[in-house]
Amino acid sequence: MPRLWERIRDWILLAVLLSLSLTTMLSVNEPMLRGLRARALEFTARVESSLGGIAEYTQALDENRRLREQNVRLNNSVARMRAALADNVQLRELLGVSDSTRSDLVPATVVSRDITRERNSLVLDVGYRDGIDIDMAVIDDRGIVGKTVLVTENHSSVMTIQNTDFFVAARILPSGSDGIVRWDGEMQGMLLMELVERTALVEAGDLVVTGSGNVFSRDVPIGVVTNISIPSGSPTMNILVKPFTRIDDLSFVFVERSRPPVVPELRPSSNP
Repeated sequence: MPRLWERIRDWILLAVLLSLSLTTMLSVNEPMLRGLRARALEFTARVESSLGGIAEYTQALDENRRLREQNVRLNNSVARMRAALADNVQLRELLGVSDSTRSDLVPATVVSRDITRERNSLVLDVGYRDGIDIDMAVIDDRGIVGKTVLVTENHSSVMTIQNTDFFVAARILPSGSDGIVRWDGEMQGMLLMELVERTALVEAGDLVVTGSGNVFSRDVPIGVVTNISIPSGSPTMNILVKPFTRIDDLSFVFVERSRPPVVPELRPSSNP
């Protein structure tokens, strides 16, 4: 026991002296004590701020998705209201065409993209497990993006509007002129609308929306008319359309699971 005491007494004495020195230094030097407390407070504040920032970031992502979905619905509503002004209400009632703004939208994240060729495409993080199927419309808060062409359990491949195989029935507001919108594979960031009658009242700045089809709902925004040309001797004119959506800056999109309503086919009456 005496030997053990001889071994540790110097360390115990050193610890006691250090404790007394530290206590004396802090009690006498109040500015130093305040400085240590300030540094400790600053450190803990930074840690709490970092943890709070993570929570705020998660909340911001959820809020961003919600706002984008709301913006999509509002844009669709505005386009449909403008279309309603240009349409004959009685004819629409006779045809029984539904003009509901309710859409079953599934938010999706763009996980990869291939936009370096004529057949530009996207890959989304939703698939069969989310109720996604082939030939479903893909849109964002600005307008149409494309349609699903390949679906697996957890992912979907999207043919974008900047794809030479993509085309969609469209019409111009307020004139209501019909045509087909596609990409010619050359003009980056522009679409071509064809088969529009040369007598149609169309001018730059007119809104281009989707027409009746099997993929996109009616009156979803596509873009705006920028230029009009009439080939010599042609009964139709070609229209350049600047799309609202840019596929090179997409991060979040929506897949519309609900299908467009089927427009009843008009048949001649058999009664004399």
